[in-house]
Amino acid sequence: MSFFKKLKERMFRSSDKIGEGLEALVADGAEGPRTPEREVPPTVPESPEPVTPEIPEPDLPELPEPAAPEPDLPMPEDPTPMDRGMTTTISRSTEPEAARPGILGRLFGRSEEPRRVLDDAMLESLEELLIQADMGVDTAVRVTANIAEGRFGRKVSTSELRTALAAEVSRIMEPVARPMPLYPQKPQVVLVVGVNGSGKTTTIGKLASQFKAAGKTVVIAAGDTFRAAAVEQLQIWGQRAGVPVLTAPEGSDPASLAFDALTKARADGADLLMIDTAGRLQNRQDLMEELAKIVRVIRKVDPTAPHNTLLVLDATTGQNAVTQVDIFRKIADVSGLVMTKLDGTAKGGVLVALADKFGLPIHAIGVGEQIDDLAPFDPEEFARALVGAEG
Repeated sequence: MSFFKKLKERMFRSSDKIGEGLEALVADGAEGPRTPEREVPPTVPESPEPVTPEIPEPDLPELPEPAAPEPDLPMPEDPTPMDRGMTTTISRSTEPEAARPGILGRLFGRSEEPRRVLDDAMLESLEELLIQADMGVDTAVRVTANIAEGRFGRKVSTSELRTALAAEVSRIMEPVARPMPLYPQKPQVVLVVGVNGSGKTTTIGKLASQFKAAGKTVVIAAGDTFRAAAVEQLQIWGQRAGVPVLTAPEGSDPASLAFDALTKARADGADLLMIDTAGRLQNRQDLMEELAKIVRVIRKVDPTAPHNTLLVLDATTGQNAVTQVDIFRKIADVSGLVMTKLDGTAKGGVLVALADKFGLPIHAIGVGEQIDDLAPFDPEEFARALVGAEG
């Protein structure tokens, strides 16, 4: 299964919400293809009504007066079949004319989507839909304005609107879709930060396994010394990937562990050192200061470290992710983003808001717990999956 198919299937909440919203927008006030079917019924009864009363009334009083000419009796029998033939031919000729628009209308109506004029009311509803998908007000306004350009006042269908929205999302995401850069510096220090429960530990394990499969030597430092479960989870991932995991006693100083891990990774000639950190709550100043301490300590060993600072974000948090990026950028000099749990939310639009507001590289996105459920970010695939478009 391609990652796009997996992405589309697992982003069903986001794509369904936006896709159904677009269909509702067009359907509300749309001019459907049923008008020809409504015009057919009035034309059908009008033709037989004048024909039936006029023919019998003048013929009935004139027939009884001439009683003698009996041989004239077969004469009316001849026109009668002619009349019947004419009436049948008339009815046959008129039926196709009446039925033809209805049949064609039905045929074209099934293939032709309802269309609605893209006016101010529709644009306002589109903005609301994008805001509900957590694109944020500013981004939703810009996206809507760009979609309206060249289309305002014209009739649009759901598929056209979906295609336009996917193209606009892809345009915003294209500049930030970049894989995590690899440097010749050994070891390349990758500091992974984020709030509790964002998926940092799992992301580190998946990335380490993927780098190891690509031929890199990787070392993991379990810097979340406050949570034993995080250390155990990293050790499991390390065993799967064949990557060593350096640990410290619970409650010990994470900055000290980071210092020792960098020293060992340098001595061993490792390509990558990935440092896990405890979940930082943006309203806990002491934890933020501790994260800054880790950065200061590892720079004593390598003044250029960390070479990458990845902020892992949970897509289910919606607009809270914007606040997290803003704070972590000030504290840890974030260099790139990883978005997890896109399979469990209808708020996938927040990734568009982040790209539009901060322009930080988006290295990878996650849609599950398996190792191949974390993949490099592809803006076109994400855009199509987000709006529920076909692949």
